[in-house]
Amino acid sequence: MERESMEFDVVVVGAGPAGLSAAIKLMQQAKAAGSELTVCVVEKGSEVGAHILSGAVFEPRALNELIPDWQEKAAPLTTAVSHDDIYLLQNADDSRLIPHFAVPKTMHNTGNYIVSMGNVSRWLASQAEALGVEIFPGFSAASLIIEDNVVKGIVTGDMGLDKHGEQKNSFVAGMELRAKYTLFAEGCRGHLGKELIKHYQLDKDCSPQHYAIGFKEIWDIDPNKHQAGLVVHTAGWPLDQGTSGGGYLYHADNNQVVVGLIIDLNYSNPHLSPFDEFQRYKHHPVIAQYLKGGKRVCYGARAIAKGGLNSLPKMTFPGGLLLGCDAGTLNFAKIKGNHTAMKSGMLAAETVFDALSRGDAGGQDLQSFKGRFEQSWLFDELYRSRNFGPAMHKFGSILGGAFNMVDQNWFGGKLPFTLKDNSVDHACLKPASACAKIDYPKPDQQLSFDKLSSVFLSNTNHEEEQPCHLQLIDSAIPIKVNLAIYDEPAQRYCPAGVYEIVGQEAGEPRLQINAQNCIHCKTCDIKDPSQNIRWVTPEGSGGPNYPNM
Repeated sequence: MERESMEFDVVVVGAGPAGLSAAIKLMQQAKAAGSELTVCVVEKGSEVGAHILSGAVFEPRALNELIPDWQEKAAPLTTAVSHDDIYLLQNADDSRLIPHFAVPKTMHNTGNYIVSMGNVSRWLASQAEALGVEIFPGFSAASLIIEDNVVKGIVTGDMGLDKHGEQKNSFVAGMELRAKYTLFAEGCRGHLGKELIKHYQLDKDCSPQHYAIGFKEIWDIDPNKHQAGLVVHTAGWPLDQGTSGGGYLYHADNNQVVVGLIIDLNYSNPHLSPFDEFQRYKHHPVIAQYLKGGKRVCYGARAIAKGGLNSLPKMTFPGGLLLGCDAGTLNFAKIKGNHTAMKSGMLAAETVFDALSRGDAGGQDLQSFKGRFEQSWLFDELYRSRNFGPAMHKFGSILGGAFNMVDQNWFGGKLPFTLKDNSVDHACLKPASACAKIDYPKPDQQLSFDKLSSVFLSNTNHEEEQPCHLQLIDSAIPIKVNLAIYDEPAQRYCPAGVYEIVGQEAGEPRLQINAQNCIHCKTCDIKDPSQNIRWVTPEGSGGPNYPNM
């Protein structure tokens, strides 16, 4: 197909904190040097921030470096953390407040801010555009341009195809966006990042990446219960001993709280429903005391890359770099990845700008990035937290938490050994027949809710008549393998009701995919036990439209 083409010095895929920080840093350097640089950011969401979902307690370290006068420029960091509480939830009713001295110091949040990363990304986009960056929201990066084994850019998704892939009257072909260097900042489990890792074998020298699914809701609550700046984290219930993760509740501004649950995707019981665990969680007195009488106003979920340094692939390849959560730079010891994503983008921008300033025509493997990264505070931070996740997986939440307290508080993360977890998350599922079924209570529509009403609050929408972006490699596997052995866990691990088994009563079961519901969390691409689901981008602007997540 003949396609229109545009040329840039640098194309950035993804307008999140990593991609926008890279774009800003590139233009700052160009302005300082008095040189011209063309930088384009392509974003699949309907607007910048529409697909951003993060807790988020934000550490401003990278922002202080990137835009030191961010306060004067009205960055949306207005709610400073005032206090940290961490609870062990022992069961559905009881809890224990953990003393601060027994908490890993990485979990302390003095100097941080409770923010909407969607709004922070919108603000970063305005700073980038003021420097001359071109941002194209509503355009998905559908495929790679690789020539002579060098990444030369991306192709945006075609618009106006029917479900069979045939052109409708509204068809518009995607464009080639070509660049000397292409930076990929798609977030966790980016579909192009996944292709790049496989094509260039970027993960051959590291542990497998590990993932969690993170839920988030925004609630308007009674002003008398609101404590701006209060941060609550929890461990334990409702998760059993074989399932790691934890919950959170942050008091933001405007009498709102954000509440969520993070569940590691190495869980073994295929009957487990992460969505229903989250609904149960909100009934615990530690959490319910704030939510009762309030109103839920937004819902979303997103996969989290949490393998840390041990799972970090090689981030460079001929013609580009992987940034932020596309590579897996999140520091799970802090439950924070925004400042690390931003720093990775800034380091990439410095590397690319140096190369271009030397007259580099593009296409090289920017190996100098490795040295920059290893000499940065980003590497030091990830190195110090390298044992955190493996300890939780090997020893469980209580013993693993104790190990991490000693590691972080007594040794500063520099114990003379490295724990590793070389298991693969999707391979941890046991047969359904070997696991206890879980009887989840029906939602009360006050604190707990059903999936479809939740998806409604995510403002998710897709053009209905388009190819399904949730592709089955083998259409027989969901019934012959996944249903037969695992009771098709896609029915439960998907937080949006996308996957259903229908026709079972008549003896003709089949997997129905409600792609219209998809909130782009990527859990199916990660947790399917047969690795039979391939998530690709739908038409640009499809998916959730989060207002301030």
